[in-house]
Amino acid sequence: MPHDGRRRRAARADPARVSARVPPLRSSPHTGPSAAPAPAPQPRGGVGAAPPPRGDAATAPHPHDGGAAAARPHDGGLPERATPRLLRRARRALPFVLAAALVAFTLGRLDGSKFLAALARVDAPLFLGFAVLFVLALLAADTFATVLVYRRAVAPVAFRDFLVLRGASYLPSLLNHHVGQAFITVFLSRVHGVPLARVAGATLVVYASWLGCLLALGAVAFPANGASLGWSALLLGIGGLYLALLALRPARLARARLLAPLFEAGVRGHLLALAARLPHLVVLFAGTWLPFWFFGVRIPVGAALTYIPILMVAVTLPLTPQGFGTRDVLAAALFERFAAGATREERLAAIAASTTAWAVAITLVEAALGLALLRVALPGEKSKDHSELSREAA
Repeated sequence: MPHDGRRRRAARADPARVSARVPPLRSSPHTGPSAAPAPAPQPRGGVGAAPPPRGDAATAPHPHDGGAAAARPHDGGLPERATPRLLRRARRALPFVLAAALVAFTLGRLDGSKFLAALARVDAPLFLGFAVLFVLALLAADTFATVLVYRRAVAPVAFRDFLVLRGASYLPSLLNHHVGQAFITVFLSRVHGVPLARVAGATLVVYASWLGCLLALGAVAFPANGASLGWSALLLGIGGLYLALLALRPARLARARLLAPLFEAGVRGHLLALAARLPHLVVLFAGTWLPFWFFGVRIPVGAALTYIPILMVAVTLPLTPQGFGTRDVLAAALFERFAAGATREERLAAIAASTTAWAVAITLVEAALGLALLRVALPGEKSKDHSELSREAA
């Protein structure tokens, strides 16, 4: 019939009309594909269309949503992550606030004229030259000890390349020593294509060698100051238990990617790392002890062996940037009796002048060195890559 021919031609011209009439196939695990019921026709607008929701109905939660829609922010509301972001900013600002408070506490109990007089007695060029010499010697000794660990566990890192990288890490280390170590860990992982967990495990070997040196130093310091040998035995016992754990190699711990470099190094590897760390320990000890002598705070060797390691550890804790404030308060408590001066105010002024001047000097030297070597360490990176690396380290 003519009407049927027109219908067939219209269907070929508009296949969407035909597909709208044919229900889609649905499959059943038992009966196979079958025709699904056609959906109910929807109004196309106009008089028969349902009006859009208005008022409270537009934002009311569905009864099956469990109230999730109500938790979504409306227009003009605060984003959901505003509070965590504020907490992160407050946490990052806390070390600076604490440092400022501790420095203010230290300087607030001093006679200002005596503090300035103690600073004026120091040969400034000689003091700054000593700070430069100390930072360069520390960089070389630290590189020598650390690169051996990363060569065994990560990749064949050249001494010069790691010297540049370690110096560049002085810049993030101004925030905290451990931020600088994290910077090195992330950098080596990205450059050498090694999993971050494995590089972090090698960094743990570096920390273990450093802590082993401190335990050995403490074991020598206690009898040197007339303390009981039991304290030395306790420190050596802690180190012995750790080495025994490495020798036993518990399967669950040894298989962990983060801890694998520790067990791969084993007892022999840790002892070699500790021996390589000794020059670094000597340089750091001298750089913490000798600056006091510029200000007339003459700490004898026996007392230095006992108390200087405490100060060395305290300034690396993630409390304040570069140990500002922490170094001042602790040094005043430990070394007041060794300072020159007829009155307590003069002795405290000499100690505060020493710790403040030394912190400022090494901060300036390390910041300048870090900026210079950062350009060498990352010559092909863009500035945004620098910021990404620092964020990953932080």
